[in-house]
Order: sequence, then structure tokens, then C-alpha cells
Amino acid sequence: MSRIYTEQEQVRREARVRMEEEGVNPYAYSWDVSHHATDVLAAFDEEKHVADGEGEAPEKLTVSVAGRIMSRRIMGKAAFFHLQDESGKIQIYVSRDDLPEGFYNTVFKKLLDIGDIVGIEGFVFRTRVGEISIHTEKLQVLAKALRPFPVVKETGEQTWNEVTDKEFRYRQRYVDLVVHPEVRETFRQRARMITAMRGFLDGRGYVEVETPVLQPMYGGAAARPFTTHHNALDMKLYMRIADELYLKRLIVGGFDGVYEISKDFRNEGLSRFHNPEFTMMELYVAYKDYAWMMALVEELVEHLAIALHGTTELQVGENRISFQRPWRRLPLFDAIEEKTGEQLFGKTRDELSVIGKRLGLEVDDSMGAGKIIDEIFGEFVEPHLIQPTFITDYPVELSPLAKKHRSKEGLVERFEAICNGKEICNAFSELNDPDDQRQRFEEQVRLGKRGDEEAMQLDEDYLRALEYGMPPTAGLGVGVDRLAMLMTNADSIRDVILFPLLRPEADDTRDQSADDAPTQP
Repeated sequence: MSRIYTEQEQVRREARVRMEEEGVNPYAYSWDVSHHATDVLAAFDEEKHVADGEGEAPEKLTVSVAGRIMSRRIMGKAAFFHLQDESGKIQIYVSRDDLPEGFYNTVFKKLLDIGDIVGIEGFVFRTRVGEISIHTEKLQVLAKALRPFPVVKETGEQTWNEVTDKEFRYRQRYVDLVVHPEVRETFRQRARMITAMRGFLDGRGYVEVETPVLQPMYGGAAARPFTTHHNALDMKLYMRIADELYLKRLIVGGFDGVYEISKDFRNEGLSRFHNPEFTMMELYVAYKDYAWMMALVEELVEHLAIALHGTTELQVGENRISFQRPWRRLPLFDAIEEKTGEQLFGKTRDELSVIGKRLGLEVDDSMGAGKIIDEIFGEFVEPHLIQPTFITDYPVELSPLAKKHRSKEGLVERFEAICNGKEICNAFSELNDPDDQRQRFEEQVRLGKRGDEEAMQLDEDYLRALEYGMPPTAGLGVGVDRLAMLMTNADSIRDVILFPLLRPEADDTRDQSADDAPTQP
């Protein structure tokens, strides 16, 4: 079904046709870029180069740039416009007499629009009002924009634009990135964070590996998977929910330390902190335990904060958060008692159900004891943990892959790091007793039969791997997206994922320009 063009779009399409009639290709093949906008601003030397628009200096700084036209000011035979590239903006000066005959009046003034991409060659100078600019000696159209971009308006120190709808920005991220350069910086910061994380792990000798995304059995977390079907093998497959079981197979195989930075997929709801497709970093190190891993996590996150910001103290929303070591360590049951006054350790499932209901939670028959404890923690404790805190020593029911606590009956050696009210990582002393692991899996199967859709499967191949012997191992999973939220002061996980999952648009053929942006559901 063809789309109906707005009046502005129709004008631009007519301009494209007229360009072609004038012999101008609206979609060029290439352009040699010598400088970006910020390079030009940094390279200009007042004493060496042209100081104003008149006369010659001992040396010209000649540059070639490319980018979008973001504003225009035409003054008869000359014009100024701002060109925006990946690095920022720079002012461009255009004179009719410097361009091929007729080009200024026919093409530049009448057929170019804000949003069009152009290449500029020329020399750098400072205008009478003091702005470093490029005097155009050659201008080439590189790409005609057939849709109008939202107009950015500036008054003094205030800047605003017509893209205020969050869903519009997430759905049309390509527009968001053009109109909001600070969004590009968020994703540069995210990339730098991942690079620093990889360097931290590589520097300790851990091997980066890749494990299957499509798996015949899903495992390693409590979550519902996405399912698919392989036609040639006529078999059901699952998108991985975690990398854990494959990475621990590699520890069995003789690696002392392996990690993977990967996409995982969980068939769950959407929220400010959840996207069904997300990035995890999982690390497994032989001969270590969860106490050792706590120290490594502190060191890693402190390292990332310093690498990105030069300090361990960051402003995140309304909170000033310090990632400096050491972080507080607080056992799970102590944390719950501290916030609710309820001591849950040793309580039966029925007793926990009564307490949960008394606290105002909805408790149903599918929920085991561990699930009720987890709900109480998530409702009454987690949102209040602002400074980085290790919550330790979870009940066995909540941690089917973690090793039993060496001194506390009924618990396992597990921690979660909570910061700004949300989990950022999860870690265990990994369970390496194959018989104990089988019993845990069998309990998960029973929970699944009771209606727990997030219960794990019994993985016979993983049990077989453990039967060959896995050394004592510490394991860690870090939510890269949530950590990026902290490091970039982002309010939503969608702000640190370039293309987050969204509901389908009501009508894919309707116009989505700035004057018809969708509203947040």
C-alpha cells in the first residue's frame, strides 16, 4: 500500500526531480572527508590562518567536510548554514560567486532543505562576529532528505524541538540521533564501557568465547524463553535466556576463565528496566568462590566509572552514587527484616504465604517458598538500595545452580549487586556436585508442573558434563544495559538500547513526521 505524502514531503520530492533536471545527482556515490567539525575548530590557528573573510593570510587551512544542513540564513548573494556531522556542528559560508554559474540561485537557494546531506570543500576563517567557519569553494549534494526533520529551536541558552514523545524517539532512533546529539554521546559512552569491561577481563587472562544463541534446551536462569523451529532438523529450538550452562561446560573442558558479552532473550514484559532482548556479560573462573567474585565486581565497576568519568562518584537521577570500594554486604534475610520487621529464615511455604499476604502481596499456589521470599525482597527492599550493595546468601529454592552455603543450612553462596534500586549483577559459588544438581533440576521440574512458567528444565547433557568433574568455580552475570543506565545517567533501559522492542504501530502507512508523532501508550 502506497503512502500518502505530506505537503512538505511532496515539495521535497519535487525538489529532487528538479535537481535531476538541473544535472545534479541527489544521491552521490562518495565524498572524501578530511576533517570533522570539531577537528576544524581545533585546528584553526588565528596567527597562521585566515583571520576574517577578507584578504589572504600566510597559510590557508583547507578542509573537506560532510554532514547535514541543520539551519540556514540566506542574505541575497551569500548565505550561512550550520553543517552537523558525527562530531558536532560548524558554520558554513556560501557565496554565489564561488559556485558554478547558476548553482547558488537554482539549486542551493531553491532545492536544498534542512536535513539534506552535503559535502563542502573550502578554507577556514573567523567571521566578523567571531565564529570559526568554512568558506565554501565547492559544494556537492550527497543525499536529498525526502522527509523533513523536526526543527530545533534555540533561544539564548535554551534549546528545544518538536520531538518530545519518547516512543517517537525510540521508534525513529535515526531521527532522535540527528536531532539530539547528546543521545549519540550516550551510545559512545556505552561502547566505551563495553570496551573497558573487555579490556579489564582480557588483562586478567580470561578468554572471550561465543556460545549458541539457538539452543535445544534453555537454562541458566529463571525465565520464559522464545521458541522457534528448525525446518531441516524438524526440531524445536529456544533463544538462549543465559549463557551459563555452556560457559561452565568450558570450565569442565579445561579453561580456567571464560567470559561472553552477548545478547540474551527472555519472553517477559516491558518496563523501564526490562527489554526482551538484552546484553549480558557472563564470567566463570575456576578455583574461585563468590567471596572472591564480590571483590572482582567492586574492582570492575570502580574501573568502569573511572574509565568513563574519571571518578567513582556519579550523579544518577536524584542520587549521588559512589562506586568506590568496599561496598556494603548484607545477607538477604537480614535485609528483609531490616525493611519489613519480618524474619523469614526457616519459615515454611505456608507461613511465608501468610506473611506475604499480610504485607499486601498477591500469593498464588504456583509460588514456592523461594518465589514468595523473592517477591517480598523485590517489593520492600530492592527499591530502597541506592548505594551499591551486595545482597548475599539466598535460599536454595531461589538458586538451583548455586553451591550450598558452607556454614548456613538451607542457603547457597550467592550474591546480587543492587544499585539505584535495581539488580546489576548476579553471582554464585557454582554448584559442581552433579547429584545435588540433578536434585535441584528435579525440584524445578516439579515447580514447572505446579504452574511456574520460569522454572528451569532438566538438562541431561549439562549433568553429564558435571559428572566428568568441574573444579570449584565462581560465576557472574552482569546486566550490561542496566550498568550502562548507571554509567550514562539514563532513566530507562530504552535510553541505552539503540532499537528497543516496541508495540507495533497502529498503521505502518500513516505519516510519522514531527507533526504526527505517536503518543506514549
